[in-house]
Amino acid sequence: MTTMPHTPILTATARRAMIDSQLRTSGVNEEYVLARLLAVPREDFLPANKASVAYIDRAIALGADGHLAAPLFYGKLLMEAAPGPQDRVLVVEGGTGYLAELLRPLVADLTTVNAADGMNAAAAATYSLIVIDGAIEQLPDTLTAQLADDGRIVTGLLLRQVTRLASGRKVAGNVTLQPLEDLGIPVLHAFDVPKGWTFA
Repeated sequence: MTTMPHTPILTATARRAMIDSQLRTSGVNEEYVLARLLAVPREDFLPANKASVAYIDRAIALGADGHLAAPLFYGKLLMEAAPGPQDRVLVVEGGTGYLAELLRPLVADLTTVNAADGMNAAAAATYSLIVIDGAIEQLPDTLTAQLADDGRIVTGLLLRQVTRLASGRKVAGNVTLQPLEDLGIPVLHAFDVPKGWTFA
């Protein structure tokens, strides 16, 4: 694992290397996506003792506080979400605020909730776009209720122990998530399906 001192010049160089070696080579070439990933320093969303690994090509675990997912996940998620200046967005956070900061200048309005609130909170508003900073095992009715008709959702999805990028659109009150691509994505356990009782 390569680490680096935490200085503005070196971290700016690391962000550029992230764009060129992790994102462009994996098909993330939308300029608005690359511009946001270049503009937002990942290290600002990590504790000081994790800043030196901010640009590795995998997720950074933060214990009970959540995670910062790999750059490729955010690049692919932003491409699939295609946020626009008319969008009202709900971000279900992974614990750092990084995804919300990537999206904020691209949309009309942005609200964040943590994973537990995203799983359990009653609908207080409707959104044209919901993005989830992690992989979920189930999409709860609480989130479906907050998605406007024809609104879209982009998330990680845990299927048979494999995490995939997935997206869906609300049609006739229902959302079906379609898996798009296998990616390494941290799992948000607040969205786990309750395990039923079974014989030993």
